[in-house]
Amino acid sequence: MRIVIAMVGLVALLGCASQPVNRVSTVPLEVEGAVDLNRYLGRWFEIARFENRFERNCEGVTADYSMRKDGLIRVENTCREGSPAGEERKAVGRAKIVDPKTNAKLKVSFFGPFWGDYWILDLTDDYSRSIVGEPSGRYLWILSRSPTITPQSRDEAMKKLAGLGYDVSRLYFTRQAPAAEP
Repeated sequence: MRIVIAMVGLVALLGCASQPVNRVSTVPLEVEGAVDLNRYLGRWFEIARFENRFERNCEGVTADYSMRKDGLIRVENTCREGSPAGEERKAVGRAKIVDPKTNAKLKVSFFGPFWGDYWILDLTDDYSRSIVGEPSGRYLWILSRSPTITPQSRDEAMKKLAGLGYDVSRLYFTRQAPAAEP
């Protein structure tokens, strides 16, 4: 029995040790001052992310947010397998505001009673780019209203992330399909 307990402990320890350290700062994360939820809703394109198991091999990633009748937010994440033209994969979940003072801290669930943090860490005044993360620093996304961002917007995002203590060299830049011509 002791061997089984020791093995379980060792596996748990190794699992924790294998988690990448994406944020080295011990300063608590601060969220965006105030988010107008109605302006935040709609489609966002993933520009970059910290790699994670649920987005493995994903390109052309989008997130669509809309209000539900029950007051929660509908979350529909779409990914393309292997390339922006790959097979489509979707995950539909729900989100709830946990900090009504700012609307910048949410909890998101894609499965039953399990909720994860979704914190809006940065948001441009025109709501064209957002940085989303959570307190542990394991997960991070740069989102945009368009499939690409300008070099200036990218530089601003990198500067903000570095200031928050993130290791920006660990970011994976998502490939998106070229924007359709009007």
